[in-house]
Amino acid sequence: MEFYDFYVYGTAAALVLGPLFFPTFSPLAGTLAAFGTFAVGFVSRPLGAVVFGHLGDRRGRRPVLFVSLALTGAATVAVGCVPSYAVIGPAAPVLLLVLRFLQGLGLGGEWGGAVLLAGEHAPERRRALWASFPQVGPSVGFLLANGVMLALSAGLSDAAFRSWGWRVPFWAAGLLALAGLLLRSSLTETPQFRELAESGRRAGAPLVEVVRDHWRLLLLTAGALAVGYAVFYAVSTWALAYGTERLGVSRTVMLGCVMAAVAVKGVLTPFAAVLGDRYGRRPMCLAGCAVCALWMFPMVGLLHTGRPVLMFLAILVALVGFIAMFAVVGAYLPELYEPRVRCTGAAVGYNLAGVLGGALTPVVATAAAGGSGPPWGVAAYLAGIAVVSLGCFALLPETLPGTAAPRRAPAGEPAAA
Repeated sequence: MEFYDFYVYGTAAALVLGPLFFPTFSPLAGTLAAFGTFAVGFVSRPLGAVVFGHLGDRRGRRPVLFVSLALTGAATVAVGCVPSYAVIGPAAPVLLLVLRFLQGLGLGGEWGGAVLLAGEHAPERRRALWASFPQVGPSVGFLLANGVMLALSAGLSDAAFRSWGWRVPFWAAGLLALAGLLLRSSLTETPQFRELAESGRRAGAPLVEVVRDHWRLLLLTAGALAVGYAVFYAVSTWALAYGTERLGVSRTVMLGCVMAAVAVKGVLTPFAAVLGDRYGRRPMCLAGCAVCALWMFPMVGLLHTGRPVLMFLAILVALVGFIAMFAVVGAYLPELYEPRVRCTGAAVGYNLAGVLGGALTPVVATAAAGGSGPPWGVAAYLAGIAVVSLGCFALLPETLPGTAAPRRAPAGEPAAA
């Protein structure tokens, strides 16, 4: 439900926010400005990870899920109420920036609480599978967000969609937030956190401990996961804008291609996690990262054809590489940190990767896609990120239970926990 909130903004940024909130810009500059507001949500996510990670390590995993969802839902509904530039002038994009910042703040805290609640309740040998179900959440949220956008885009005239239709998915976030809060009211705290609380071993300053004792691990995990964000937002956000604005493909066709590929990704997520429980987290991450590095140039070439079947294939293979990594990171990242700082360490590393890989990808890709030929600069940018991430994954240890004895890492050194 929170990923629905986050993704509906990205889709709107690709389709309508540029001309509505930055009308004095050229079409390209307007799209870049809209993606700039999109990037603000990624910048605020690490801050949310720090704030909510502290709450998760000090007060429990369960409270994080309530506060983060309420914040994200409220900010998303408010986006749908912001008047356009034509009505209130420069205040419109400023309000958009503030609300996008709050969206990212809430989502930055959500992920750590969700995967820890699942993983710390899980049987040891099924931890990747259990922790993969929160990772299905992005797919479901994306399909909901884009499904509503697709229905409105297909059912309304272009004028009606630009006038009020694009706001409906944001207003719907309020109902989803209420449903989510109701579902979460029945959750119980995890056994590992209850044990920490009862033994008095909770961290007094989780962020300080993470930065002091696990700084190298933090940087490696952020660099390793950057490719996943870059690839996902390239195919789900930049590709929408590129297909509709540069290639003249209809919004309906572009949304359909992306949604079909994301649906397959969601179905494959638990199966990839099962492989992670059997063969290890690190091998899955290395394989997925290699697929992404090798596929970026073919992907861009296929997207440039403008043919729906080939565009779908381009996006699908990229997302298969993505999910080979991200199906297991819900178990992998928390296992790298000791329980007392696990919520902060995993959440900050995960969301720093979002800044490195996701915040600027639509902006850089849009700027690099100039000219009449295939945008090979986009492919080079994505492949370069994939190579860096591959090197970071190679430096991380395996954490599959039974493969290494748990130990506390010396300062700056990663270790399985």
